[in-house]
Amino acid sequence: MPHQVEIELKTPEQIGLMRRAGLVVADALERMRAAVAPGVSTLELDRIAEETIRAAGAVPSFLGYHGYPASICSSVNDQVVHAIPSARQVLRDGDLISIDCGADLDGWHGDAAITVSVGESRPEARGLIRTAEDAMWAGIAAAARGARSGKGRLTDISFAIQSAIRKAGRYGIVEGYGGHGIGSAMHQDPFVQNSGRPGKGPLLRTGMALAIEPMITRGKPKVAELDDGWTVVTVDGSVAAHVEHTMAICDDGVWVLTAHDGGRGRLGDLVTAREPVPAAE
Repeated sequence: MPHQVEIELKTPEQIGLMRRAGLVVADALERMRAAVAPGVSTLELDRIAEETIRAAGAVPSFLGYHGYPASICSSVNDQVVHAIPSARQVLRDGDLISIDCGADLDGWHGDAAITVSVGESRPEARGLIRTAEDAMWAGIAAAARGARSGKGRLTDISFAIQSAIRKAGRYGIVEGYGGHGIGSAMHQDPFVQNSGRPGKGPLLRTGMALAIEPMITRGKPKVAELDDGWTVVTVDGSVAAHVEHTMAICDDGVWVLTAHDGGRGRLGDLVTAREPVPAAE
């Protein structure tokens, strides 16, 4: 029997609570980005994340989730997603690390991911990261436009992500992993694929909250899960990038809940006016 999709629609007040959780995640990722350097272990990054999350009165969404033993996923080079932090995994110059982080604040979740070059950034790494980020923002923009028109559907997001990646070059789009609904649980319906035809799936509606998260490789898209039951790696050994933001559809635009500026810098007038425009420096 096909899975029955049940989408949790949030009230404006609940979205506001999710914004608070999203800002906790944004702060944790900002601190970890600043700490990434040759010689730093992924376990140290995990410590920074947990400390930041708990200091804000939240709890790490990942820790204990289906038995997961850490507060972040720290995927290095050919590790695509879900790699477990370790004192033995020490970052080296030229590595690429994807850091995925979630926080639960008063029962509402935020979830986001960044990919960062370690040490001196190489052009091919910059291109991979830029492509993943551009694809993520293209997906969020598609959600905003689709909701505004009243005709947008879920796979419009998938098609926008895929189109941005294909336009950028011959990158692999990892299948079987993608975005998801989020709110009173970290993972909810619907599943948001990173490729596909537009115009399919549920209508994009006010109150929907989605985590948009492209995962791409510099080689082929085929992946495998390691024996630890978590870490997903590229089969051909190519490096990967994974980025993510949590966004909500409001009646006056989208709100990127895990971006400090709410998404204004990338999306302009597609963003809700719930927050004041930051004062000019």
